[in-house]
Amino acid sequence: MTMFPASPDLPAPLSPLATAVPAAIAAQDGGSGPVPEAGPGVPVKILVVDDEPSNLAVMEAVFQDSGYSLVYASSGSEALMALMNHEFAVLVLDVNMPDMTGFELAQLIKQRKKTAHVPIIFLTAYFNDDRHVVEGYGSGAVDYLHKPFNVGVLRSKVAIFADLYRKTLALEQLNQALVQEVAERGAAEEQLRLLNETLERRVQERTHALQLRDAQLREADRRKDEFLATLAHELRNPLAPVSYALRLLRLKGEQAPHVERAADLIDRQVKSMSRLIDDLMDVSRINQGKIQLHSSRVALAGILQDAIDAARPMIDEQKHTLEMQLPPASLTLDGDPTRLAQVFMNLLLNAAKYMDAGGRIELSVDTSAEEARVTLTDQGIGIAPGRLEKVFEMFSQEEAALSRSRGGLGIGLALTRRLIELHGGAIAAFSEGVGRGSSFVVRLPLVGPAERAAVALNAGAAQGARAAAPLRILVADDNQDAADALAELLGALGHTVHCVYDGEAAVEAARHFDPELVLLDIGMPRLNGYEACRAIRALGGRSLLQLWAITGWGQAQDMRWAREAGFDHHLVKPVSPDTLIGMLADAAPARPAAAG
Repeated sequence: MTMFPASPDLPAPLSPLATAVPAAIAAQDGGSGPVPEAGPGVPVKILVVDDEPSNLAVMEAVFQDSGYSLVYASSGSEALMALMNHEFAVLVLDVNMPDMTGFELAQLIKQRKKTAHVPIIFLTAYFNDDRHVVEGYGSGAVDYLHKPFNVGVLRSKVAIFADLYRKTLALEQLNQALVQEVAERGAAEEQLRLLNETLERRVQERTHALQLRDAQLREADRRKDEFLATLAHELRNPLAPVSYALRLLRLKGEQAPHVERAADLIDRQVKSMSRLIDDLMDVSRINQGKIQLHSSRVALAGILQDAIDAARPMIDEQKHTLEMQLPPASLTLDGDPTRLAQVFMNLLLNAAKYMDAGGRIELSVDTSAEEARVTLTDQGIGIAPGRLEKVFEMFSQEEAALSRSRGGLGIGLALTRRLIELHGGAIAAFSEGVGRGSSFVVRLPLVGPAERAAVALNAGAAQGARAAAPLRILVADDNQDAADALAELLGALGHTVHCVYDGEAAVEAARHFDPELVLLDIGMPRLNGYEACRAIRALGGRSLLQLWAITGWGQAQDMRWAREAGFDHHLVKPVSPDTLIGMLADAAPARPAAAG
């Protein structure tokens, strides 16, 4: 009788990987932990092959409570069919069967790759001698039992292989899960790699764009600086002859009142234009951090007096009253005298400009052990409370309509604050509101008493050294008006002057005229000022020969190039006649005594 029920569904996947791994490891290690099931509701299958129905019924009774799923086959062919359609944990096989013996079936099973792994337990009542036992093991069996058999032994042996099957299945499923995880991780890593490549490409593109933009900004900044330098040069050049001619006019003695008024007007406008050009260039230097201080120990009173003298024409023109309280000459600080005078001149000019005619300006100084506080108060347009800090921003102006009517670019206070900060000081603005005047307080660090005494001593020594003396001076400038006006001014001061208009003529004149001082413009034809300076130095001649550059180019690099070319001084047009006269007086003692 054949008993061969339909097969149940194949095993479902194992429980989650996290619970399967420890069990699988425990199984591999021979531990006694829980054996993972093949899946909920899917028992282990056992194939029982026997041509006697009564034997099959016995097997069903033996394994009734085991939880196994028994599949029955009554012949070798049925067993092979079952093996093709099912996965079995173990095969319990009778030896004596009609179509093929159990030994022959075992050999066929072991020859097929799909079924070779299935363990076979022979169970027989006839083939009990050792020869058959050997043949059974030789055909691939894992055990050989004789009927009648011990039920407990059979159950134990089947349980071993069922347990092994469960563990093998669990390991296979674990391996599949690991393979899937590796595949997923590989896919994730590939996606991450692609994302990284995309990110890197975008970063490179952004970086390149930023570098390009930065290069464009640097180029625009360079062109701006070049434009400002060229503009300043072109604006300064015509101011120089006007300044020289004005000083020459005043050297000729007292003039008619209307001529004096015209001269004063010209003087104020030249100085105003010079300050405007200087402020524009300083703004460019501030933005690049290129403002350089030429510091020394100086008296605060002298700085304030220089600023007052520079601002006095506008103060007087507006009929303002200046009330001042200057500190003693012993009050000194460490700073650039030109820049500090520029600070206070800017504050005085602002006070004079933004105040109705006939107003009052007060300048006072008070000190502590470590700093001086200079306070300048006016009765001008005042500052709105919310704008007390904004007035120090670049291009900031109070009440645009009013400011425009009085002129100004809105850069003076920004420049002033930066110059004060470079000296280690600070500035603050105070006002009770629009139309109620304003006060500016400048705080600057002082030097100690011993250093002040040294400053006073050096100043006295320097004053005693100043003595005017006539010099042989060569002037070279391709702007003939500037060259002629400067030459005429120097001649009126008692110097012997020779004037030429290009670089080659300057070198030739230096060879024959034998000057003590050469004043060279830079932007000349044929030979520029740097080339002419080097050529004149190469001539030899007077060992104490001085060469000064007088030019409209005033950038830091222009000064550096002048030093490298061999110039003793670099003067920016328009040079104040007073400054030039003072420098000439300092230069005269450098001559040998025999030349006096």
